[in-house]
Amino acid sequence: MNIAASEPRLVENYLNGEWVKGSGSGSTLHDASTGAPVARIDTSGIDFAAALAHARETGGTALRDLTFHQRALILKALATELMNRKEEFYALSSATGATRTDGWIDIEGGIGTLFTYASLGRRQLPNTRWLCDGQPEALSKDDTFSAQHILSPLEGAAIHINAFNFPCWGMLEKFAPTFLAGMPSIIKPASQTAYLTELMVRRMIETGLLPESSLQLVAGSLGDMLDHVTCQDVVTFTGSASTGKMLKTHKAIIDNSVRFTMEADSLNAAILGADAWPDTPEFDLFVREVVREMTVKAGQKCTAIRRVIVPLQHADAVVSALSDRLGQVALGDPRDENVRMGPLASTSQRDEVRVRIAQLAKEAEIVCGHPDETATVSGDAEAGAFLNPVLMLCREPGTANAVHDVEAFGPVATVMPYEMAEEAVALARRGRGSLVSSLFTNDVDVAAEIGHGLAPWHGRVLIANRTSAKSSTGHGSPLPTLLHGGPGRAGGGEELGGVRSVGHYMQRTALQGPPEMISRIAGRWLKGASVRHGVHPFRKTANELEIGDQLVTEARTVTLDDIEQFARFTGDTFYAHMDEEAARANPFFDGRVAHGYLIVSFAAGLFVQPDPGPVLANFGVDSLRFVKPVNPGDTLQVTLTCKEINPREGDVYAEVRWDCVVLNQNGEIAAQYDVLTLVAKNWSAEQGAYGD
Repeated sequence: MNIAASEPRLVENYLNGEWVKGSGSGSTLHDASTGAPVARIDTSGIDFAAALAHARETGGTALRDLTFHQRALILKALATELMNRKEEFYALSSATGATRTDGWIDIEGGIGTLFTYASLGRRQLPNTRWLCDGQPEALSKDDTFSAQHILSPLEGAAIHINAFNFPCWGMLEKFAPTFLAGMPSIIKPASQTAYLTELMVRRMIETGLLPESSLQLVAGSLGDMLDHVTCQDVVTFTGSASTGKMLKTHKAIIDNSVRFTMEADSLNAAILGADAWPDTPEFDLFVREVVREMTVKAGQKCTAIRRVIVPLQHADAVVSALSDRLGQVALGDPRDENVRMGPLASTSQRDEVRVRIAQLAKEAEIVCGHPDETATVSGDAEAGAFLNPVLMLCREPGTANAVHDVEAFGPVATVMPYEMAEEAVALARRGRGSLVSSLFTNDVDVAAEIGHGLAPWHGRVLIANRTSAKSSTGHGSPLPTLLHGGPGRAGGGEELGGVRSVGHYMQRTALQGPPEMISRIAGRWLKGASVRHGVHPFRKTANELEIGDQLVTEARTVTLDDIEQFARFTGDTFYAHMDEEAARANPFFDGRVAHGYLIVSFAAGLFVQPDPGPVLANFGVDSLRFVKPVNPGDTLQVTLTCKEINPREGDVYAEVRWDCVVLNQNGEIAAQYDVLTLVAKNWSAEQGAYGD
């Protein structure tokens, strides 16, 4: 055995604002390809209760003092720094068994998640410390009692217990939304690859960008930390279902109703549509995707394809095509440029996969590869954790059990034939809830039938065909903007999903009371709250504007000539605007009516202040509704109220939302909507200049 005699370094933990070592000898971690010692991990003697308290009191307080935009800018800067150091991470990643391609998913994919959440925070979230969730609710007819839901950061810490297969991405995909929400993270990576997580955390801390204790690392056992969690904490887990269930039923988690989310075992499926005969683009795409999912990260992916569900008439062709491609996979040390698939993360992981293959072999035959006869082009075949890709065939999947229950977490997949579309759906559902299933078809009817059948049982469903072949990210790629999680066996979690995941680390609260009070707390004007008149609001800078600043305009009468001129100018000659008899036959109108967009245009003409000033641009309207028809002779008047002010961090302008209500001569609402404008924070009338 080729094992170096040098003493491996002790991986440190980052807790209470400093790097600390455990007091014991710890356990040794080995290179997945050579068996050489890489590092030791140990957390004995550490006060975990103190680390948890430090996260809440120091990290949480500092993060809640920042706005969403400020946190987003930190994430962007952090991602930039990590990307500049990526080669250092790649070099160490090879010890985990990852090829350069595997490392790209883990390292640059993880850093890319930071970039994505930085962008989402700036584009989709306001520059505040809380969120208004949904529209205000009127609870009384006289506007004296209203409600607004808000989201506030939880005042605890998020303990992220991660899997071994993605030591970088697994950490960053949870850290990013947690940080953006304003909650500190305590990262607990899986032991086998904790040394790579520690290196990335070390570089993150060294940047000096992170508030103290907003990120902590436990590179080993969590000890008694979970004994000290409260209702303000969050625990997330990625790993085996058995371990997840044990954590989920921890006494403190149950007693304190601690938020717990799990992403566990998932027997994901790929389905080949009956229309995808051999030699079609969909057949070729299917074969390539199955091989990729079996070999990337040596099949050690929670989203990897485990069950290959194919039409009975195509089963032999699928097995032959997969076997041909799998037989060409070069297995060896990932440092070797000729290697396509590296070893599993550890020899214990390899041995566990072999046990699972033996269980599957009771119902399925091995048609390609052998779990005990490994041929490598490099690396130490004896000391390394190598395993050939193994393809199996279950001829009677409808009556089998193990192929739907047992997950071999490695380069293993089982082909299963089906005859009818409903049978394919039934087989996929036998996984009892999965992260993802994919369907390869060029038939929209097949896609609709199978897609509807898969949706309730999966967190994500990929439809693949020749149209999206070049642009599709594939079966096994979780994206930051899309849900990552799944029902049932997959754990029931919903990691990622854009800003949806940010809400998991926040508390939703329904504020009820007088609109004035609710408006002050929520930072949003509600109908019934106080208003102020005086200087035209469009003459005020964002720094001068206040929520509740209001303009009540002059009135304007809509004439038949206005309607006809608008029709000629725009080309909108819809009969309700031009034909009196046809308009009266319409159940909604009493005669010819004004165009909805004419109403909006006239409203703008009433409230816009034409001179150069702080208002830079109108960038849209939200929630536009035409409530009551406007007939020739009706008179319109606008009430425009400053509803929200969002001063963008680092920019010279703010996004200002205005409540716009268009009333007719009877005080009835003709139209209502939100006007969105960009307003300079500062503006000099003398110089016509804008600034911070």
